Amino acid sequence: MQEETQQQVRQLRDVELLHAQHLKHSFPKHTHERYAIGVIEQGALGFFYRGENVVAAQGQINLCIPGEVHTGQPATEGGWTYRMFYFDADVLQTVASDVLGRACELPFFRSGVLHDPALAAQLYQLHQQLGNVATPLLEQQTRLLETLGELIVRHGDDSSLNNRPKIPTHPTAVQQLIHYIEENFSADISLDDLAQHTHISRYHLVHLFSETVGIPPHAYLRQVRIRRAKQMLHAGQPIATVAAATGFTDQSHLNRWFKRLWGFTPGQYRNSVQDGHAIVSYPSAKSKEQLHVANQTHGSLASDI
Repeated sequence: MQEETQQQVRQLRDVELLHAQHLKHSFPKHTHERYAIGVIEQGALGFFYRGENVVAAQGQINLCIPGEVHTGQPATEGGWTYRMFYFDADVLQTVASDVLGRACELPFFRSGVLHDPALAAQLYQLHQQLGNVATPLLEQQTRLLETLGELIVRHGDDSSLNNRPKIPTHPTAVQQLIHYIEENFSADISLDDLAQHTHISRYHLVHLFSETVGIPPHAYLRQVRIRRAKQMLHAGQPIATVAAATGFTDQSHLNRWFKRLWGFTPGQYRNSVQDGHAIVSYPSAKSKEQLHVANQTHGSLASDI
């Protein structure tokens, strides 16, 4: 049975998400005013695009630039299932300018089907993250910026995008970012907030922070929140109060990340403190975010999960 779910992420300039399952409809020639980029989860999508008939199969990326005439139809008996993103051209142009560090033209994509398993997986994860209301604004912006940046650099036809400047070294800027995050951990921090404090483009800011600290800004923010939550729990404050004060959506959101990073729930930790017992737990090897980065701006092999 065909199913469709649509959602708009208004905090990200009205990025529109579509998750359509078992589509068997044939779409006539039409155009979109916005960029349409998706990843095929199951089946295969056939469509006419830029003078040829193409097929996007499972695990591949389908793409259509604004104003380009195209069709759409099932390429298998079972139809196709895909996750789509729709966004205005200026969103992609802003990312391209961030990548180059200067104003640039709108990136052009010649092909309507991209075979790039790594980027397809990144798009799939991004779709899930943007559709989750518990995902903080900073993480939504970072994930979108990184994914679109990869799309542009790896598949945009503008050769200048492959000659982007190297990321400068700004240890002072990273220290400023760390201080800002530490002081404003309960707020819904955005990339624009961080960029205003460093005068570095958002794209380079994310990469600079990640290379220097070992994890991206949103992961560091989450660590700070968990650390502050642990301090408040130790002081005996209620879990719901702690969740609200440390920037988590709700108590279950805090529970999930607290256990993921520490190996036990906030309730277990608070009870152990009240009972006078100590829980000894080390970050899981699977949770790379927990490698020690707090107040450091050097040498870490941690990467975001």
